[in-house]
Amino acid sequence: MKLRKPVMLGASLILLAGMALTGCSTSEKTNTNNADQKSAASTKLPKVNIMVGGMEKIIYLPAKLTENLGYFKEEGLDVELTSQASGVNAEQSLIAGEVQGVVGFYDHNIDMQAKGKYLEEVVQMATVPGAKLMVSNKVKDKVKSLADLKGKNIGVTSLGASSHFLINYLVTKGGNTSKDFVPLAVGSGNTLIAAMQQGNIDLAWATQPTISLLETKGIATPLVDLESPEGMKEATGGIYPSVSLYMSSDYVKENPEVVQRLANAFVKTLKYIHTHSPEEIADKLPKEYYAGDKELYVKALKSSLPMFTADGKMPSDGPEKVLDVLTTSKPELKNAKIDLSKTFTNKFVDKVK
Repeated sequence: MKLRKPVMLGASLILLAGMALTGCSTSEKTNTNNADQKSAASTKLPKVNIMVGGMEKIIYLPAKLTENLGYFKEEGLDVELTSQASGVNAEQSLIAGEVQGVVGFYDHNIDMQAKGKYLEEVVQMATVPGAKLMVSNKVKDKVKSLADLKGKNIGVTSLGASSHFLINYLVTKGGNTSKDFVPLAVGSGNTLIAAMQQGNIDLAWATQPTISLLETKGIATPLVDLESPEGMKEATGGIYPSVSLYMSSDYVKENPEVVQRLANAFVKTLKYIHTHSPEEIADKLPKEYYAGDKELYVKALKSSLPMFTADGKMPSDGPEKVLDVLTTSKPELKNAKIDLSKTFTNKFVDKVK
């Protein structure tokens, strides 16, 4: 009996050790499996290519800011941003299936529905265009009101772009027609400034920081303010939802998880914009955006920040207002039977915590 106890004790220890090792092995396998499952889950999400209608423009800063803040990665997304000269080019790339999303003006969704193409806004980033109609100082004494736009060469980002839509509206509001002026595609930034300096255009649609550059260099003066909510109300009678993330309706329906994560990321950015100073926001953007003058850029940024929404939601009266403006400049939309409910959705931003 005295010999059996040590033997039994030793056997028990061996058994316990074996169980412990088995437990560790099982735990390690479970942890490995969980990690593999998480990794597999993350790889299931497709890459998202998003085209921006001019990444360096302050009106479109949420795109690059979201990337630089790391919010896409936090949502497990693989997002590639590319820049195009104007929103209409980005829209065409989306329709062609070259990209999955566009950060551009919401009004394209209405315009394209009239042509049988269904696009859907999923995050509304701004409630005004964030632009000004700038008149060259060479002719500003002859251009005092919208009525004076008749016969003028007016620069737009590109023909068929949102800038073109809104210039049409302003010309019409001045008592003329869309045929009473000459729209010229001049892009933005340096190409716009050069066109005005060379006398190729009398006026131009401009956004920040180009607005500030034109004023600082004494090249042009604001004629119509579509940058501030107050100016927009005076010019059009209300808001004009502009910058948004929009995608094809089919893609939104087929990829709800991707869209939800994009909404999460962009709403985080909009909240960041409303809780940080222009200086802090500028520090998160590429230095080349400053155009060599960070102080001027920060000033321009401060001027534009009120345009951005804090929650990514489409204002209740926004779509109707945009349709009203578009119909004024594009009468053919009156008979298009536009279903505004299919041009936007708040269901993704509503779920953001």
